[in-house]
Amino acid sequence: MLRLFNTLGKRIQTFKPVNKKVVNIFTCGPSVYQRSHIGNFRTFLFEDILARYLEYSGYTVYRGMNLTDIEDKALQEAEKKRKTVQQLTEENIKTFMCEMRFLRMKIPDYLPRASECVQEAAEIIQRLLKRRLAYWHKDNVYFDPLQFPGFGKLYGLDLSRWPRKRRRFHKDTYPGMRWNLGDFIIWHGYKQGDKYFWMTDLGKGRPSWNIQDPSVIAKHFQETLSIYCGGIDNLFRHHDYTRAILESIRPYPMAKFWLHCNHLYVYGQKMSKSKGHILYTEDLIKQACTAQEIRFFLIYGKYRERMNYSPELMGTAIDKLRMFKRIMRNIKKKADSSKACKGRISRTLEKTFVEHMDYDLAVKDAFDGLLRIIKDIDVERLNPYAASGIMSTLREIDEVLDVGF
Repeated sequence: MLRLFNTLGKRIQTFKPVNKKVVNIFTCGPSVYQRSHIGNFRTFLFEDILARYLEYSGYTVYRGMNLTDIEDKALQEAEKKRKTVQQLTEENIKTFMCEMRFLRMKIPDYLPRASECVQEAAEIIQRLLKRRLAYWHKDNVYFDPLQFPGFGKLYGLDLSRWPRKRRRFHKDTYPGMRWNLGDFIIWHGYKQGDKYFWMTDLGKGRPSWNIQDPSVIAKHFQETLSIYCGGIDNLFRHHDYTRAILESIRPYPMAKFWLHCNHLYVYGQKMSKSKGHILYTEDLIKQACTAQEIRFFLIYGKYRERMNYSPELMGTAIDKLRMFKRIMRNIKKKADSSKACKGRISRTLEKTFVEHMDYDLAVKDAFDGLLRIIKDIDVERLNPYAASGIMSTLREIDEVLDVGF
């Protein structure tokens, strides 16, 4: 049975979806004021593997992902580049979609822009205002997180540090990995000269970053999500906010499982533009890496552990993948596609893959286990029907990994 580390509870739990055969997943998408780097894609690929493995395990999966195209950073970046916000974000969304396809990622069933869910955000805010969980202050609306029982449970926030005097945080996001101990903004009221705003029942303005996920989820999912995913950064000032907002207006939990992917470092350091440590897919393509090889490197690890990039580590992973594919080609030459027989080796491959993947999606252990098995095969003595069975099994497994064929 599939077991996953649930951030809500901080322990490995047996996965049981809300519905027996259908799994609803929501994953935090990119902030499209800038282009996604390979660290972002590590998280998106972990989520892709999760959805694929659930399908391999027999579930029907419906996945939503938001595109954050309204936020302070987008307005600032557009101004800096002398573009409209729409021009800026559309360019980055187009690039993101191309890179998703390049990396063989399945496109989520729902991929809305935050700007398409402004009315839903306004409706949520109205309900929070009526329940006095949110309040107006100088044309903005703020959420008081202390009114929500269990606030900070995802992160494990120490509420004894919370200041007695009310504090308000006016920006969508703040730099660094620290908490803003105070009320957070959920609606930016219109101010004279603002270029970007919507007309709603709240008046003129725009939704803040932390109301956007709830607005997208409320539009597309009307029940508890089986899984909610994102990068580990989202544990700071985001997912606890999202949970508090949505569970304040719904009489049921937002999600049953919460999963978070750790960082990808470059040369042992967190990616930073100022240090020149930002890497994009074409940087790896220039090093003669293929799409499959980039995908493999980014999934070849334990998603909850920090990962590091260097050309040497990339080369080691690529060598391993190439060895795997070389052995597969030799097996394929022996195969007789007219009749596939799934014998002992096929069953061992399936068992090894499932055992490792069932323990918190251990892709690295699963792949290494598969490689050990096929390396031990005496291909010259292999029965053609057994070879076909092995290839059939590997193709089924590769529906999850998508690096072999």
